[in-house]
Amino acid sequence: MDIDQIKTFLAVVAHGSFLEAAERVHVTQSTVSARIQNLEQGLGARLFVRNRAGASLTPAGQRFLRHAKTLLLTFEQARHDVGLPNRFRASLTIGARIALWDDFLPRWTGRMRASAPDISLNTEIGFEEDLMRRIIAGTIDLALMYSPQQGAGIQVEHLFDETLILVGSDPEQPALDDGYIYVDWGPTFYAQHRKVYPDLERPAQTANIGWLGLQLILANGGSCFVPERVASSYLRGGCLYRVDGSPTLTLPAYVVYPGDSDSIEFTTALATLRALVAEGAALGAA
Repeated sequence: MDIDQIKTFLAVVAHGSFLEAAERVHVTQSTVSARIQNLEQGLGARLFVRNRAGASLTPAGQRFLRHAKTLLLTFEQARHDVGLPNRFRASLTIGARIALWDDFLPRWTGRMRASAPDISLNTEIGFEEDLMRRIIAGTIDLALMYSPQQGAGIQVEHLFDETLILVGSDPEQPALDDGYIYVDWGPTFYAQHRKVYPDLERPAQTANIGWLGLQLILANGGSCFVPERVASSYLRGGCLYRVDGSPTLTLPAYVVYPGDSDSIEFTTALATLRALVAEGAALGAA
């Protein structure tokens, strides 16, 4: 098994065709076939079913897909680390939910670049499932999220609590009218939301991230729950308004990392995060 086989496998999965995969990876179709055949022989399983419609994954291929993605990520990470310019002594990768990249984590990257300019930073956006998988696979050093999973060898550290408020486009807007958009902030938010609004029917619109909820109400009107620190600039600018009489909900934010992380670079990154929280940066106060 080699990395070209992995890339070719993923190209066939993405395009559903050996021919289109060949164009994607810039080789002949016979080379694609040979790489897949060698990969199948190495794994001892058939990965694709080929027919006139193209190529589709077998059950074994479906199971291998997750591993193939991880293998490619690990290779790219290794290539990045090994190929660092001389001015960098190490690299760190941090991933987080998009809401945590709003103001808070950019402050962290700025602090890191100022205090440790010889550390290269890789920054990413992701959801909990993918971030946890990347932590376990070792392709992310730190991950910030709202609904982490516990696991052997994984450290989950509470950083701070988000304050979620209901904001809307109309200052006279009643709470949870037909323009309300339910943002899926995870199970903790769902439990609080259901307790406060036990009789609420499924809203006409839902969104899987707060950024999307904000874009929808800014464009079309309506309301949604978002972190107060994220909403603050919209409230000050008069673009959005706090819905009168609406409750304040709490959403814990966590940092997750491998339990055996003890490098100087990692220690610096984690200490910088903790310092920013202590200074109130996570609440937009620093």
